[in-house]
Amino acid sequence: MKIISAAKTDVGRKRPHNEDAYKVDEELGLFVVADGMGGHAAGEVASQEAVECLRDNVLANIAAVEEFRDNPTNDSSMNIRRVMELAVRAAAYQVFGLSEVDPDRKGMGTTLSMLLLLPAAAFLAHVGDSRIYMIRSGRVKQITSDHTYVAAMVEQGKMTEEQARTSRYSNVLIRAVGSHDYVEVDTRVVQHKLGDVFLLCSDGLSGYLKDEEIPNVIVVDDLPGSVDKLIDLALRRGGKDNITVILVRIDP
Repeated sequence: MKIISAAKTDVGRKRPHNEDAYKVDEELGLFVVADGMGGHAAGEVASQEAVECLRDNVLANIAAVEEFRDNPTNDSSMNIRRVMELAVRAAAYQVFGLSEVDPDRKGMGTTLSMLLLLPAAAFLAHVGDSRIYMIRSGRVKQITSDHTYVAAMVEQGKMTEEQARTSRYSNVLIRAVGSHDYVEVDTRVVQHKLGDVFLLCSDGLSGYLKDEEIPNVIVVDDLPGSVDKLIDLALRRGGKDNITVILVRIDP
């Protein structure tokens, strides 16, 4: 299996600085998007600290990753999910600790969407409203769930999808990394095929893009160009937030 990727971040048209961060490590198979929040540029600190902490924790548990590469069993799969969950929780603890020692960073936090792509399966860990999609044979599927107030209302049948899109509470998170010293983490395993493309993005993109539009924008054989097209689309539609995009393709 060969991994091809492209990534880019853009400050957008409205924000004075970029609070998004991302990590691409093709050799490890690790891809992360983080969207920070907090005053006095604290969001930049939160997102960058979080993505670095994630990578460090995965590398510290590389034995579990190699075990799954060599012997992809249910037990080794569960070990990977535990490694990823603990990595996100370590990031939450670290970001929260930084906010406790600096009053200007009080309350800072970040979303985290993390993909670990291995030959037998793809592993996800997720907190917040950044997203991971999988595109297969021209069809797209969101494979993370938004941890927002409106998403919870839709799930409970108290709000429609259209109401959620236009609600003034659409960006209110009910889970974030670093706002507390502990966070609940979603993890899952996804079976992939050759030719699958994964899209990781902050809500600076997903807020301007309907799911069904995604396959029409992405050219599978031109990931860098597709990243540019996605960012340009978000900018043309308003660009009120920072925009971060990672595309990952699985080749033979």
